[in-house]
Amino acid sequence: MAARRFLASFFPTVKAQEEEIVDPQVVLREKCAEHGTAPQLWEKYQACNDRVNGRSNTTETCVEELFDYLHELDHCVTKTLFSKLK
Repeated sequence: MAARRFLASFFPTVKAQEEEIVDPQVVLREKCAEHGTAPQLWEKYQACNDRVNGRSNTTETCVEELFDYLHELDHCVTKTLFSKLK
């Protein structure tokens, strides 16, 4: 305990502001996940994931489906993200 106080004296502590900071990218990703082709790509990914998990010995992965979904989300988010950054 004394060692912690000793080390803390060398490092300043930063207290968070009372207002909680919200990451705009997270908010935009949630909104984009509900619009456009994102829901269909999510369903395609989930179907692939269920298929792979249902097999005991397979080399199939769902990386392509996941990348397609994430690419669509990122494409949607970039339309408005930079206007919300300070």
